[in-house]
Amino acid sequence: MKLLPIFLTGLIFGAGISISGMANPAKVMNFFDVAGAWDPSLAFVMGGALLVAGIGYRLVFRRAAPVMDNVFHVPQNRQINKRLLGGSAIFGIGWGITGFCPGAAIPVIGTGNADVLLFMIALMGGIFAAKALQKRMG
Repeated sequence: MKLLPIFLTGLIFGAGISISGMANPAKVMNFFDVAGAWDPSLAFVMGGALLVAGIGYRLVFRRAAPVMDNVFHVPQNRQINKRLLGGSAIFGIGWGITGFCPGAAIPVIGTGNADVLLFMIALMGGIFAAKALQKRMG
């Protein structure tokens, strides 16, 4: 029964990505092309997501504990450091080059689009490389 809400959340997310057009990397890349064929629709999608998430967080954190766990799992480290800034920059560069955000690319896998499959392979390679580098650097 615990998997049903997770499945429904993923289904709603995937439907939202598809309906908004964010499954199309060209649409995402046009958002970053402010000097050319700029498409502001991504800003509206992100704004809508922030609004819904903000309301959701307000409602959820009024509870003493989550519905399906004993405690809320929130990050304790709120420090902005080189690692966070570097990771954010790499994320943004990758998103701008490919037009795929990792979370939004997952629903697109079902389309069989070769570009998203290549992106996911590269993403996993980057994750493994970063973990190996972290271990090496201590």
